[in-house]
Amino acid sequence: MPAPQTKVATTRFVTLATYAANRPVQGAVVTVLDSTHEARGLKLISTYSRALPKNSIHELIATDELDKKPGETADRIAYLAFFEVTRGGCLIVGETLFVDEKAVGEILGFDETHAPNHLNIIIGAKKRAAGRQLKISIGSKIKFARQ
Repeated sequence: MPAPQTKVATTRFVTLATYAANRPVQGAVVTVLDSTHEARGLKLISTYSRALPKNSIHELIATDELDKKPGETADRIAYLAFFEVTRGGCLIVGETLFVDEKAVGEILGFDETHAPNHLNIIIGAKKRAAGRQLKISIGSKIKFARQ
């Protein structure tokens, strides 16, 4: 398994290199979304990982602002989907989101606007497109892993 990327700044005690190995988190889509915004103002929290328990539900949001990192704000977004975790674990900034085995983009950070209801997982994607445009469907397989 390749070492995590280190292009993101660090917190005082934890760097991305702290995460030496990580089991992929897996899930299935429960809601497909079809909306975009130009000035959403998602505040990426300053930490680089979040634990996702099995059976929890979270939201996937894409941005084409690829330079964003934890502690910053993402504005240009596209809503992808809500998914249910079928194999819990830890998500780490820099991991790749796969939908039905196709890479969509890398985790840029996490937004807790709707916590404790759900976590927004912000994905950096070269092309900003909503879930419907990407042909995501109910039951699509979700996986997060290092490439």
